[in-house]
Amino acid sequence: MDITSLKNTFCSLFGEGGELFAYASPGRVNLIGEHTDYNGGVVLPAAITLGTTIIARKRSDNKICLRATDLPDYVEADLSCLSAYKNIPWGNYQLGVADILLKDGVPVSGCDLLFHDTTPHGGGLSSSAGIEVATALCLYHMATGKMPDMREIAKVGQRAEIEYVGVNCGIMDQFASAMGKENHAIFLCCKDLSYEAVPLFLGEYRIVITNTNKKRSLITSKYNERRGECEKALGDLQTAMPSLSCLGDLSPEEFEKNVHLIKDATCARRARHVVEECARVKESVNVLKSGDLASFGKLMNDSHDSLRDLYEVTGEELDTLVNAARMESGCIGSRMTGAGFGGCTVSLVKGDSVDAFTENVSRIYTEKIGYAPSFYITSAGDGGRIL
Repeated sequence: MDITSLKNTFCSLFGEGGELFAYASPGRVNLIGEHTDYNGGVVLPAAITLGTTIIARKRSDNKICLRATDLPDYVEADLSCLSAYKNIPWGNYQLGVADILLKDGVPVSGCDLLFHDTTPHGGGLSSSAGIEVATALCLYHMATGKMPDMREIAKVGQRAEIEYVGVNCGIMDQFASAMGKENHAIFLCCKDLSYEAVPLFLGEYRIVITNTNKKRSLITSKYNERRGECEKALGDLQTAMPSLSCLGDLSPEEFEKNVHLIKDATCARRARHVVEECARVKESVNVLKSGDLASFGKLMNDSHDSLRDLYEVTGEELDTLVNAARMESGCIGSRMTGAGFGGCTVSLVKGDSVDAFTENVSRIYTEKIGYAPSFYITSAGDGGRIL
């Protein structure tokens, strides 16, 4: 749906009149570096061409009214008591952003907002981050008339998810959504938010995202459990390494010398994944800069195997997709992406093999799981922006 159509839809839902504003922010696909973000490690996400678009108009009262093009829900919230809406079925991400901005002193005003999402919800492509970043950009710009520092907008989105929604997430999703650059990945250190745009010279290859179509929520998954296990491992390591602030600071060599300090074997496996995954991300940056896609594909495969065996966040659906993908001659790498427990895989597939890839992977998955996956052929796009 283009902007003109969205504005027409807005007027049909909210009425005519007033100045309309438009904002957009993408979802993201993490190419490699999973469950490292909240451990102070490094990640390599890319913004994608699927995302959230908002049509907005100021109101004269103190209410935020929310609608979506694909949902029947209508939310009307009072800015003076936003804490009352934390548990609503839809709209809490948006209202959480408004709550954080108000606490930061931004004079958020009443407004009507229409959301149009092309990122699949609950699919591991971080539709929530796209919503948060687009909402934060929208509310800040309408309140101040200024373009914000998008790194700060990413932090607002993360805080909304942690403090308001209740998901103890890292910064990667919001940062990629805010700071994405067309035809680039983002090499991000989640400890200090230092980053580098890494060119994606994919040549004849395409990024193919495959959705398991298994519905899951981070809140009800074992996301917070895995984070807790990493924190226990870090605490054990700090008994002999008091200056260690996060698992992401450890090299594989340092980890091997000190892994005996971790009392629980499960926590040790979680920590091993984080340390080795960070090393894979750093190597991925090197091979991508040199144009060695074959080596990058192997690193993607190794990442999934670690997430399956050490971090245990894949499951039958994701493993079935990855195994089927790796059987295809045109695929040089495939792994789960996102939090796991459902969601999506990301694969690098030759352009002339994409049709056969989607047909064969869909057949194998449907025969085993009982329902079909969905496919998205995408590329690296731009981050949050005023349209």
